[in-house]
Amino acid sequence: MRRQITPDEYRALAELRYLIRRFLQEGDSTVRNAGLEPQQYLLLLAIRGLPPGYQSTIRNLADRLSLRHHSTVELIDRMEAHAYVKRTPGREDRRQVLVQLLPRGEKLLEQVVEKRIIELRSNGRALVDAIGALLEPPRHPAGPAMKKSRNQRRRTPPRAKEPH
Repeated sequence: MRRQITPDEYRALAELRYLIRRFLQEGDSTVRNAGLEPQQYLLLLAIRGLPPGYQSTIRNLADRLSLRHHSTVELIDRMEAHAYVKRTPGREDRRQVLVQLLPRGEKLLEQVVEKRIIELRSNGRALVDAIGALLEPPRHPAGPAMKKSRNQRRRTPPRAKEPH
């Protein structure tokens, strides 16, 4: 039997969506004020923030950005023209193309990320609370005591007597 979604869960999900959208919109504004487009910032962040063991291949970046390969290539072309990134051949497989941050891109990314972290630290508690409200099982109003499950009814084995 499916559990009914509670009004509190609807409110928590709506609040979470609102807060995420507001955080992203504020971020887009911060990024634009720094002279970047949001996709450009996301590319720089994806390159710098790859997990250990991942290479900054176009395929990995496209995956991290949820973009098609050709769209990622076009984005990298534009970023390369501004001297934010550069392409280099892979060390082990020369056919593989890796994308690296250039100092100009690194500096710009650091400025934006610094502001984003400050914004998140000052407003992030509401996001955490909204997520927490969805992760907690819904509370049921106090009512008649529920029957104990078979595991709860089991008696614990008697304790061994301690020697005197």
